[in-house]
Amino acid sequence: MTGSVTDDARETQPPGDYPALFLHAVERWYPQRQGRLEILKGVEFAVWPGEMVALVAPSGTGKSTLLHVAGLLERPDGGEVYIGGNATAHMDDAGRTRLRREEIGFVYQFHHLLPELSALENVVMPQLIRGLSAKEAKARASELLGFLGLSERLDHRPAELSGGEQQRVAIARAVANAPRVLLADEPTGNLDPHTSAHVFSTLIALVRASGLAALVATHNFDLARRMDRVVTIRDGLVIDVG
Repeated sequence: MTGSVTDDARETQPPGDYPALFLHAVERWYPQRQGRLEILKGVEFAVWPGEMVALVAPSGTGKSTLLHVAGLLERPDGGEVYIGGNATAHMDDAGRTRLRREEIGFVYQFHHLLPELSALENVVMPQLIRGLSAKEAKARASELLGFLGLSERLDHRPAELSGGEQQRVAIARAVANAPRVLLADEPTGNLDPHTSAHVFSTLIALVRASGLAALVATHNFDLARRMDRVVTIRDGLVIDVG
């Protein structure tokens, strides 16, 4: 194992040896004409296997930056990001890309499904890229979509699906490669309240069934209260608020 987590991550841990995601002393800033704009200022934050954490923070506080750093889309300017106990800050781009593809799933407000592919094919695609056989990928995709209530919609293209159905396909695609961590940025923000609640219920069920760790950015306080823990960003730090 490259690197190890510190005792700081164990203060409020559920059972398990290592957090699925651990940000240790993470800093992120952006250069400006007169100095630099500091966004993250020594973040200490862990998400454990099977845990759902809501990230509720106003725009401009660094929510997207935190998700990008946690998802290995941006490198921290200081500190370390651990995925399953493995340090990532000094990995080369190829190593980070591989780890991101295999260990991290992303769900966004807009589903970004490939319009020319069916629901099944959209979920099969990332598995083929990882190297699974077509037979294995189709079996897993069918199982995931069935779990999310889409067994009758496998051959439908995105334009033939409702908004809630499209987002459930996006969730299935995000977890198709059995990631360790799921990062979701306003995954129900583009849906009406009833559909949002239904999609979120399926997401909760999937997290509980699979044991992955989920960090979900949302402005919906009702949804946030359904998760295990709520955090916010204050003065460049991640703070537990409930």
